[in-house]
Amino acid sequence: MADAKPTAPNSTALSSTQRVVIAGGTGFLGLSLAKFIEARGYNVVLLSRRSPVSETTGVHQVWDGRTVGGWARHLDGAAAVVNLAGRTVDCIKSPDNCDEILRSRVEATRVLGKAVSEVGLPPPVWVQMSTAHRYGDPPEVVCDEHSSFGYGLAPMVGAAWEAEFENAILPSMRGVVLRTSFVLGRSGGALTKLARLARWGLGGAVGHGKQGMSWIHQDDMNRLLLRGIEENAMSGAYMATAPNPVSNAEFMRELRRAVGMPIGLPAPRLLVRVGARLMLRTDPELALYGRYCVSSRLEQEGFQFDFPDVQSALEDIFGRTRAAEKSS
Repeated sequence: MADAKPTAPNSTALSSTQRVVIAGGTGFLGLSLAKFIEARGYNVVLLSRRSPVSETTGVHQVWDGRTVGGWARHLDGAAAVVNLAGRTVDCIKSPDNCDEILRSRVEATRVLGKAVSEVGLPPPVWVQMSTAHRYGDPPEVVCDEHSSFGYGLAPMVGAAWEAEFENAILPSMRGVVLRTSFVLGRSGGALTKLARLARWGLGGAVGHGKQGMSWIHQDDMNRLLLRGIEENAMSGAYMATAPNPVSNAEFMRELRRAVGMPIGLPAPRLLVRVGARLMLRTDPELALYGRYCVSSRLEQEGFQFDFPDVQSALEDIFGRTRAAEKSS
């Protein structure tokens, strides 16, 4: 999908009684979004491969991510579909895991496309998750929506994911692609691991510490997803990231401050390559490489971030956590 030309926001909020279907809805982002939009009057249907481990908001439908089933009826007359489905990338990049990372995204998108084509009244808008990692890992270049794409597994997966979305979306539907950076949240995602390391005194710079960390606060991510649902002027691909990316060294310094740990031992490259695999069971390159991303389109369209800098974002997340701990 070619990036739409920037236009002034034209809010056409949908009826508060309408239904939003969230594919991949029981993950960290899906549950956060579900609570956020349900509080604003929407009915929510969550599609996922497994039932949620605890009570969740909305209606849950088990979906294998590969076949059309009875769940498709929820798309008929829905206000929007939001596709967050895809296996986590927070893992060791074995051949099997790489295959599943790709297939889980492409196949889920393909099946959603088949489902919307079969219902009588398909949703008017499809908001599609993608990755800011499409732009690779340039050490210094600041990337926006118009930058060249990168090379490697993540850019390849992102390209295939978005290409399948292009094939799946109906001509009658408005499509929004969100190339998402590191989402900072209170109840999940990679930040929980990083915070644990920081509390143990291991929250120093990773490698040389100069690699970029592009991020977005969970609340701003929810607001951006809702904007994609409600704003007719929003169309095409956007970078879903806060306007102030930072280096890894700066991010870890602010994280230590937020969790109240004054020291943080640095993590040399070799130690990260060994420890990430053996202790954290994840890909060391997630920490050793990064990118500086901003969104020219959101700036031009006047989107205001509640948390534009990493200091305020982390303080909001961990300040609330500390307050909750003191009150318990």
